[in-house]
Amino acid sequence: MNLHTKFEELRQRQARAEEGGGGERRQRQHAQGKLSARERLDLLFDEGTFEELDKLVQHDCYEFGMAQHKIPGDGVVAGYGRVNGRLTYAFAQDFTVFGGSLSRANATKICKIMDLALKVGAPIIGLNDSGGARIQEGVASLAGYADIFLRNTLASGVIPQISAILGPCAGGAVYSPAITDFIIMADRISYMFVTGPEVIKTVMHQDVTKEDLGGPKTHNVVSGVAHFLARDESDALALVRELLSFMPQNNRDDPPRVETNDPVDRRDESLDTLIPIESHKPYDIREVIRRVVDSGYFLEVHEHYAPNLVVGFARLGGQSVGIVANQPAVLAGCLDINASTKGARFVRFCDAFNIPLITFEDVPGFLPGTEQEFGGIIRHGAKLLFAFAEATVPKITVITRKAYGGAYCVMASKHIRTDINYAYPTAEIAVMGPEGAVNIVYRRELQQAGDEEQVRREKVKEFQERFANPYVAAERGYVDDVIRPRDTRPKLIAALRMLENKRDTNPPKKHGNIPL
Repeated sequence: MNLHTKFEELRQRQARAEEGGGGERRQRQHAQGKLSARERLDLLFDEGTFEELDKLVQHDCYEFGMAQHKIPGDGVVAGYGRVNGRLTYAFAQDFTVFGGSLSRANATKICKIMDLALKVGAPIIGLNDSGGARIQEGVASLAGYADIFLRNTLASGVIPQISAILGPCAGGAVYSPAITDFIIMADRISYMFVTGPEVIKTVMHQDVTKEDLGGPKTHNVVSGVAHFLARDESDALALVRELLSFMPQNNRDDPPRVETNDPVDRRDESLDTLIPIESHKPYDIREVIRRVVDSGYFLEVHEHYAPNLVVGFARLGGQSVGIVANQPAVLAGCLDINASTKGARFVRFCDAFNIPLITFEDVPGFLPGTEQEFGGIIRHGAKLLFAFAEATVPKITVITRKAYGGAYCVMASKHIRTDINYAYPTAEIAVMGPEGAVNIVYRRELQQAGDEEQVRREKVKEFQERFANPYVAAERGYVDDVIRPRDTRPKLIAALRMLENKRDTNPPKKHGNIPL
């Protein structure tokens, strides 16, 4: 056998692996509006940078006639390359090979690159499109899932992990994406659920479609399992690239800085009139955010879930920041169960990866009612409090209007180690709103008054002047400065630069016991 023959054998084996399940099955993918695994990786990575590993791996199952059905690669394409010029690892399940089902062999491939990503300190991206565990392999395929789950857990808070759901993801397969930092689902082609519609119909006698049970809209709007709803696969993969641009490579690095043409000393006079002085009138907090951040660009996370709290990424002076903001346009900006959990997870991600936190506060309190109390608002609200208090990254808060009661404490107040706290002149910092406070503090006086409504109006006005303002808090040092809204951007950037070398620590411990 000569050298040419050896090279020809290598070429044929590689070509067979690259063929996957064959042209007919790829066409079937395309007909469903789906790309192949390799096409997805081409869109994810910078052109020409992807290096594949374990291209020739095959399964070793001999049950159910599987010995006669072996395809190199075995249903997953894995490797590394560059995204925005930075090292990134990824695996893409190939639905054209055994429905992308997880075997012991391809689980080992996934675990190998996860181990490499953890050793090197680089993000890992999972492109999920699989029929689940390979039934023919029994417990070996289940063991493969558990091996992946363990690595997801060990990597959590060490390297960024992003999952894109680009097809089915069901049963045990859902728990790997659930542990990762962000989940992106593509409209019309992806779904996630623990048990499918058929099982639910048999066991629970409930009729539900795959789309309603676990489609992209369900998980973006109702369950909060997914963080982004992409228009299609190309949009989903572009979102992955955009997300990575705000993140460091690992928990020891700082996020990348980018050049910006937006002047750091830019003042926006329109901010002075954007927030209504009447505390009951709504406004869109995202307008405030966009007028402050670099070039008005804000990448919102969990946009469709718990919209009474807004979270997402932006840049200030070229520096990545995480933004948490109450949304007065929805539920008056109240914190409820879903918003508290949404905010806590985002805060903890930013803290894990050295991304400073900017909080815009306009919160009248926690949402009242039996549904919230029975659902555990105390426990869930404590998650957000725990997350903010635990965070050691630079933290800056701007109180735009209402800051009442326990919600004032929770939203990155000075008392839980926030570094710089600003307030607008429109800020109202108090135990509760003027009307409620007057009804309690002056109850007897109101009952004895000849004209109760007239006395109430006078007392409400008096309370507003004395307490519903930022100056009482400023006199005590709970607010570092009262600023004009137009000055928000330069003030935030100056504070961020001052805090650039901040060092803060928590007491030595294995980990805290967050109220889950």
